[in-house]
Amino acid sequence: MRLIIGVSGGSGIPYALAVLRALHGLGVETHLIVSSGAKRVMTAEGGPTLPDLTTLASVTHDDRDLAASVASGSYRTDGMLIVPCSAGTLAKVAHGFADNLLSRAAHVVLKERRRLVLVVREDPLPRPMLENMLKVHDAGATVMTASPGFYHAPGDVEELLHFVTARVLDQFGLDVPGFRRWKE
Repeated sequence: MRLIIGVSGGSGIPYALAVLRALHGLGVETHLIVSSGAKRVMTAEGGPTLPDLTTLASVTHDDRDLAASVASGSYRTDGMLIVPCSAGTLAKVAHGFADNLLSRAAHVVLKERRRLVLVVREDPLPRPMLENMLKVHDAGATVMTASPGFYHAPGDVEELLHFVTARVLDQFGLDVPGFRRWKE
């Protein structure tokens, strides 16, 4: 399996790290794109760093490289996920504005009818953001929120991240080891 992992400027870079760790452990080929906004958030939040993410990716692409492999529909992938997905990136995807590699790759995934999952991490949700969620949904994307469940009685933040990671990767038919499902 080959997946594109986009990381945009919304707060929640630990979600991206958890997803990359899981995919690395599952042996999935990953093509990482980190937006300039995400790089600023990493610095501001003091959490995972760019090297933390890139060491887990199979390939890392510069967000300014619109000639990268993942910018073309002829480059086969099994889909893309953007985690976290900022309101700005959501708007770009909703309106087909492909001014960087992250939004271009999402555009390509939609036009090729591949799976696109956007994990939004902002609250509250203003009307324009809700309308953009509907637009990407209607275009074929799946919109998820970084909202962990609590029925599995998580003991720490890592377990909350694990829950969201497992639910996101369910969208690609991938099972994350150690994920406890409802009544299983």
